[in-house]
Amino acid sequence: MPVTESEGPPLRLGIVGLGLAGSIMTHNLRQHAGVKLVGACDLNASALAAFASDFDAFTTTDLNELLARPELDAVYIATPHQLHRQQAELAAQAGKHIVVEKPLALTLADCDQIIAAVDAGGVKLVVGHTHSFDPAVARMAEVIASGELGPLRMINSFNYTNFLYRPRRPEELDTALGGGIIFNQVPHQIDSLRLLTGSPVRSVRAATGIWDSDRPTEGAYQAFVGFENGVSATVTYSGYDYFDSDELHGWIGEGGRVKSPGGWGAARRQLADVATATAEQAMRQSAGYGAPLPAALGDGDQFQPHFGTTIASCEGGDLRASTEGLYCYRAGGRSEISVPAPRGVIPGWCEVIDELRAAIHGQADATHDARWGRETLRVCLAILESAKINQEVSL
Repeated sequence: MPVTESEGPPLRLGIVGLGLAGSIMTHNLRQHAGVKLVGACDLNASALAAFASDFDAFTTTDLNELLARPELDAVYIATPHQLHRQQAELAAQAGKHIVVEKPLALTLADCDQIIAAVDAGGVKLVVGHTHSFDPAVARMAEVIASGELGPLRMINSFNYTNFLYRPRRPEELDTALGGGIIFNQVPHQIDSLRLLTGSPVRSVRAATGIWDSDRPTEGAYQAFVGFENGVSATVTYSGYDYFDSDELHGWIGEGGRVKSPGGWGAARRQLADVATATAEQAMRQSAGYGAPLPAALGDGDQFQPHFGTTIASCEGGDLRASTEGLYCYRAGGRSEISVPAPRGVIPGWCEVIDELRAAIHGQADATHDARWGRETLRVCLAILESAKINQEVSL
């Protein structure tokens, strides 16, 4: 069993990067009894000032200054992807435990450097936030592993969003710098598939789409993924802001909040009014710490989060997430399996920290460790390679 929030001393955590991800994590941890926020590092002076005021915490623009603080146990790295390798290495060398946003890094060589640094430093690392931490995904994995529905045979997973038309920094539209859906959204799906199958990926056959010359990075893909245990999966994502697959989830959004029906193309229309890349980048930066959370993460009833629709097919039945748990379809009809009540502003984020704390306390090895993150990246890179050469790629 993982540690409870009240067990042991609180994890003294620093936030590295106070953009949207850092802000969401901070909001989730406000009421987490097992965590104390003690510092932050960012280049945004207003975000640092807001954080310092809220938590009476140390702030700096220099990561080395934060890592030198003796009261710091761990850091949450939520900076642009191309910075992950260097910053994770510095944290490990300083003896600090680490949560690093997905993807772990942009190349397998960088992942290997992180793994070596973590091993040498004797620290724990967890890759998050991924939707494989969602309570419904974790419960689905438990049901599959129990064997009560017989062997898992196949999975179908798809998600349609407005991802590509949300305000972006220039590097977020450059695949070489980790832009587009392959590094930003696909890891959520691959992580969940790997957790559900409990098996390494054997091969990938994929196609990707770059359909807007003004947003010259992958905005869509399809893949057929084969696993070593014989399970197969089809997986699709489109971020082109036409169809919204939340329509098929009762208009419950990714974070588990009710959203207004419709809205197709709204992100495209809003972006069309932004005159320059500089103005778009300013919009992106304005979502950092101290700014209101997006409306989709605000007040209202909290349902289970999800990442599109995932249907797991076993010999004895099918499983998919419901708004409050899991639907199980068998020959006798449909039933609903309960899932623990959501925690935090977005469920799943506190669970990332819980996994790190359990590893630190020696209660359980981290599932989503650096080697896990490397394997997820390896699959994502195989998707790009398969699309490029128009052939199946074996792993």
